[in-house]
Amino acid sequence: MLKELRPALLAFLVLTLLTGIVYPLVVTAFAQLLPNAATGSVIERDGKAVGSALIGQPFSDPKYFWSRPSATSPMPYNSASSSGSNLGPTNKALADAVADRIKALRDVDPGNDKPVPDDLVTASGSGLDPHISPQAAEYQVARVARARLVSEQKLRALVAARTEGRTFGLLGEPRVNVLELNLALDALK
Repeated sequence: MLKELRPALLAFLVLTLLTGIVYPLVVTAFAQLLPNAATGSVIERDGKAVGSALIGQPFSDPKYFWSRPSATSPMPYNSASSSGSNLGPTNKALADAVADRIKALRDVDPGNDKPVPDDLVTASGSGLDPHISPQAAEYQVARVARARLVSEQKLRALVAARTEGRTFGLLGEPRVNVLELNLALDALK
């Protein structure tokens, strides 16, 4: 019996060393070499973390571009409870939520009679999307320009500079990271 137990214990120790120590260290070291792969894409300003490039944040001040609504609960943009609302297009709760969001957008920008882009009133599948469409950013340009006393043309240029294209030129849609756009806004002189 000892003859069979010894190779089994040796195999156990070797595999534990390889899969429990060596492999995780190699993967972690490799991830540290890739930009943002192991750090959570944390954005820092003046040595202080201000958010993540991958997780949306709420903005409600008129001088900022607003994010896409969050569907996470019990609090919005909670990365620990990522999920969509699972409400279908005929669900009254979704229709009411969209109507409330449209009203909030109209109330803060009463002169804006453009159609409200869908991504400003509906949550993404994860409920955490940090991006809005360029159309959603354009919808908000006049309000932000008035609140900051900045020209709309300057803000449109800032939005254009922060607009990311399709991934690999074909996946997804063009998008604007709201946190990065708002940080660029704060950096304007």
